[in-house]
Amino acid sequence: MTVSELAKILQITPDTVRFYTRNGLLTPKIDRVNGYKSYGAKESQRLRFILAARQLGFSVNDITQILAEADQGHTACGLVRQIIEQKLIETERQFQQTIALRNRLTFAIADWQNKPDKVPTGDMICHLIENFMEDYHDHQPLKIKEA
Repeated sequence: MTVSELAKILQITPDTVRFYTRNGLLTPKIDRVNGYKSYGAKESQRLRFILAARQLGFSVNDITQILAEADQGHTACGLVRQIIEQKLIETERQFQQTIALRNRLTFAIADWQNKPDKVPTGDMICHLIENFMEDYHDHQPLKIKEA
């Protein structure tokens, strides 16, 4: 099948098929007469795998490593588990950072609601931002250290 046919079956763009072909993750047959690429069942199955892996957050580099293991006849499951565990740790870290940012933004909106606008001076650009961390920390609940 052609790039367009494969893309239509998988409901993706032809450029997506071309991207993974350029990156060596798909190896279509090339017609010696016209140079057209022909994708078979193996490439279709491989591309389905790639798309599923991308939905789980695997990078192109991760997928390349996984496919290399599989192409050598080795199980890639151990590598997959290792990569996904690292991705979960990183995602959790990013999630906590996002929650902290949301809390700071919520505080800023509430805190700045009744503060006046001030004209910049030589020492100050925008007092709302410049005083933010001090105001924010002053309103945080005290954290009690455990013994």
